[in-house]
Amino acid sequence: MTAFVVTYTTRSGQRREMTLNADSPSLARRELRRRGILANTVVRKETPKLAQGAAKKSGSSFAGLADLLEGPVTVRDKALFANKLSALVDAGVPILRSLDLMRMQQRSKKLRNALEGMTQDVNQGDSLGNSMRRWPKVFDNLSIAMVEAGEAGGVLDETLKRLAKLLEDNAKLQNQIKGAMSYPVTVLLIAIAVFLGMTIFLIPTFSGVFSQLGAELPLFTRMMLGLSDFLRSWRALILLGVLVAFAFWVVATYNTPIGRRQIDGMMLKLPLFGELIEKTSSAQFCRTLSSLSKAGVPILLSLEIVRETATNSVIADAIISSKNEVSEGLPLSAALRMKNVFPEMCVNMLAIGEETGEMDAMLSKVADFYEDEVTTMVKALTSMLEPAMIVLVGIIVGSVLLAMYLPMFSIYEHIR
Repeated sequence: MTAFVVTYTTRSGQRREMTLNADSPSLARRELRRRGILANTVVRKETPKLAQGAAKKSGSSFAGLADLLEGPVTVRDKALFANKLSALVDAGVPILRSLDLMRMQQRSKKLRNALEGMTQDVNQGDSLGNSMRRWPKVFDNLSIAMVEAGEAGGVLDETLKRLAKLLEDNAKLQNQIKGAMSYPVTVLLIAIAVFLGMTIFLIPTFSGVFSQLGAELPLFTRMMLGLSDFLRSWRALILLGVLVAFAFWVVATYNTPIGRRQIDGMMLKLPLFGELIEKTSSAQFCRTLSSLSKAGVPILLSLEIVRETATNSVIADAIISSKNEVSEGLPLSAALRMKNVFPEMCVNMLAIGEETGEMDAMLSKVADFYEDEVTTMVKALTSMLEPAMIVLVGIIVGSVLLAMYLPMFSIYEHIR
């Protein structure tokens, strides 16, 4: 038999918890009904850590390797899961049959395993939300909270539609930012590789020819020859080691809470890119909070989930700090205004939504506005960076060619 942790509310309104042994969640609920107890939740009791220690120690490396081989569950995968499940539930297909159909069609091994486990849990009487909680590497808190809210309100199909759209919108927003950042980085790396290749391998070939002719080399050519000698010496390896060590230090610093806040704070102050990050975070915050509010998720839990989805730690800290102030009775708009991390228009529209009782609708409109703003900024940045990158590549390649051809004019004058 399995031990289950049961939470229930007494007639006087007090919340209680008890442990019950049963073969399955459905049998546990049946026993509770026999005792006259209406359970809020019935969850399997976690195995004590001491009992799990040996198994975790022996299997952790294999589990980690299995996770790498199976690959991550992408946002797109989760959006398709929500979309398909919504369509099946809306068509009247039983939830067990829906999960089984999706498992057979699923390509992701990790998600397929999760659906198989969820099917077994739901078949034993557990809720869909609780079964999803047992797969934290597959489903995030946002998806779980919206599914639980949909189950509680009897509108699971509508909630799943909102979840699918929310995940797709968030993925589209993040891909826009990645696309805007990846283009200049890729071109810059190619330009540096071309410059190093020409400087290290091409310039030394011409250096021998110049020295045999005995002509006086121009200053720019001598500088490039000196740079070529430096890059082919052991000093360049030391410099490379210093740069690699600095990169590792930045990554290690970013992985600490204090370092992450400092670096994220500097990112928000960058010209153009700081404004882009702010607008992206505002759109994501408004869209996620609006969807959770429509699904009926309590505001405090919604803020906790929104904080987990925030990519910038400064903004995440502001959200969780606002949550604490909201729990003390302060309006969300007033709490966010004091943090000074979201645009003034975003906070003002949120305040209007709170006053009119239409916060979810107002947040949705604000999200639409900032998503359009992000799209416009990304297009503008891309149109600015494309010619800038072309000019940069031209300067890099032209400087090497100029260093090689300038001596030829001197040699020609010397021969004359």
